Amino acid sequence: MQRIHIPGILAMATIVVASNILVQFLFGQWLTWGAFTYPLAFLVTDVMNRVYGAPAARRVVFVGFIVGVICSFVGTQIMLQGDGFTYPAVTLRIAMASGLAFLTAQMLDIAIFDRLRDGKWWRAPLASTLIGSSVDTAIFFTIAFSGALTFLEPANDVSWAGEMLPLLGAGPIAPLWVSLGIADWMVKLSLALLALVPFRIIVGYLMPRTT
Repeated sequence: MQRIHIPGILAMATIVVASNILVQFLFGQWLTWGAFTYPLAFLVTDVMNRVYGAPAARRVVFVGFIVGVICSFVGTQIMLQGDGFTYPAVTLRIAMASGLAFLTAQMLDIAIFDRLRDGKWWRAPLASTLIGSSVDTAIFFTIAFSGALTFLEPANDVSWAGEMLPLLGAGPIAPLWVSLGIADWMVKLSLALLALVPFRIIVGYLMPRTT
């Protein structure tokens, strides 16, 4: 493992752990705090891919994934107090959902970026992040909150996420977690566009150092 990849690995692991904790807390009615931190993982992956190539990006994703999952499972053993209840910092279902969604989406992101890397500078990071984010959202929210998968962690009560409400407050009736997933996805799409700015700046800063 090249030493130069350590910052990418640490950044990835930090994002995974922070997002696993923050996704359990609502921001407003339809968003979780994790919606604002997790998209940064795609920025890290795309920067690594552009500057060091797809193999290096895969190494950063894989090692960051392992470190993040280990820390997340440690979080399942850390109990927090709030509103008269005791609950784990990270639930088992969220750790499982995050791990599967993260690895699938990030590997897809790398593959798409690599195919488009010779086009205009913005095409590869934008397309790979949009597609990867969509897959990530679908996998994560289904595994973490769907009532059909309660058997994954019977002791974890996610019935609140299955409350039937108008979609995003105005659409057809759907489980709350579907609205949370769609709102999360919309934020990710917006951040994918905004992330092009730091992507361009960071890549411009790092590229001369790789020659």
